[in-house]
Amino acid sequence: MREVQAIILDLDDTLWEVGPVIVRAEHAMLDFLDERYPRVLELHTLDSMRDVRARMALEHPTMRHDFTWLRLESLRRHAREAGYPEAMAEEVFAVFYRARNDVTLYDDVLPALERLHRRFRLFAISNGNADLAAIGLARFFEHAIAARDAGVLKPDPRIFALLLQRAGVLAERALHAGDDVVADVEGARRAGITPVWVNRDGADWPAAASPQPLTVRSLAELATLLS
Repeated sequence: MREVQAIILDLDDTLWEVGPVIVRAEHAMLDFLDERYPRVLELHTLDSMRDVRARMALEHPTMRHDFTWLRLESLRRHAREAGYPEAMAEEVFAVFYRARNDVTLYDDVLPALERLHRRFRLFAISNGNADLAAIGLARFFEHAIAARDAGVLKPDPRIFALLLQRAGVLAERALHAGDDVVADVEGARRAGITPVWVNRDGADWPAAASPQPLTVRSLAELATLLS
């Protein structure tokens, strides 16, 4: 591998644990609906709203990469069903999105980003729709790309290729670090980028997967290895 110029980072479950964030955001959305648009909750529970969104992804396969569109469009459907203006969707999504970007970083993330930022160009690729500016991390990253920008989800190599093109970085001069064996490790490999598996939980590498890549337990460990 040639000298590394750029490090590409995944976001959800690499820089913060995303599951509790989404749960809190969805409950903030429910509280807002209960206060402002209660007829929606006469027709739906949180589980049934999730089911509607999952069905929409199946009904619109060309949009399944765009989590923002899926959530907004499902909220528009709920508004119509309950007899509310479709503008309800934007209001409810704004509540959800504020909470979605209220994340708790893993303890090692900020110190590691400070170290990595001093030596490397940093970029982000995510299948999700987190906003680095809202979270307060945009200063570390030259550019971030989400699946909704690229039109495809990781592990599709085209999302990695688009970022490399925008960054002006060769694949062999980049590392991609992320938690997901398929989306991050296999996706990076398909794009010709060296993967790093961020295995915070100490999980075993799946036997059916390709050879285990460089593996770290935290971004702090990655920063130390690259120093």
